[in-house]
Amino acid sequence: MTPPYRSMRLLVIGTVAVLGLGYLGLKAVTRPMGAVGCPVSTTAGTFDTSSTVAFWNNRSASPLLASLDSLSESDIQVLGATTADKWIEIDLTRQMIYAHRGEQTIMQSPISSGLWRKTPTGEFRIWYKIRYTKMEGGSKTNNTYYYLPNVPYTMFFSGDYGIHGAYWHNNFGQPMSHGCVNAPPSFSEKLFYWADPQLPAGKSYIRASADVPGTRVIIHY
Repeated sequence: MTPPYRSMRLLVIGTVAVLGLGYLGLKAVTRPMGAVGCPVSTTAGTFDTSSTVAFWNNRSASPLLASLDSLSESDIQVLGATTADKWIEIDLTRQMIYAHRGEQTIMQSPISSGLWRKTPTGEFRIWYKIRYTKMEGGSKTNNTYYYLPNVPYTMFFSGDYGIHGAYWHNNFGQPMSHGCVNAPPSFSEKLFYWADPQLPAGKSYIRASADVPGTRVIIHY
């Protein structure tokens, strides 16, 4: 049974902005205009060996010192095999995410949505996927600062708001984020390879296009 959701207005995204990463010597990512949620600091999409994380101003050795990838190539092919009627539902009241194919729920998981900044509601499409990235933001003054290398399996659906794995907490079911949708890394990996656009072999990131659209994402209370 598909969980209920309210009808919502379509968010029309008609302008683009460029993430300014030139000072890092990295290729900028062109993205739809939107309020900042979880801006990426690296765009290569590959795992790096940084060993320090900061979350809510607490610095520690990263628990993520090796690649999270656990799916085989055949697993990935099976997950992404069918594109028909795929859609993702995020229920902010229940703090749950559901992957649907038509009326069938394929998989589901508790999540952590925005605490410091609201997660946007509406209807969106995944516009950019990146396997690993670094995210930094918040405020050191009010103890909301974060510096997170190797954020896994990120799928942006509105500007810098995305769905991604979170290895730095295990409090899923409660709002914890700066606006993005946190999910357990093992679930995020499956969702990443299930959702469209599909990641080409040997690539760590992909942008959706008119010919290869992203999976629909519906977010509601």
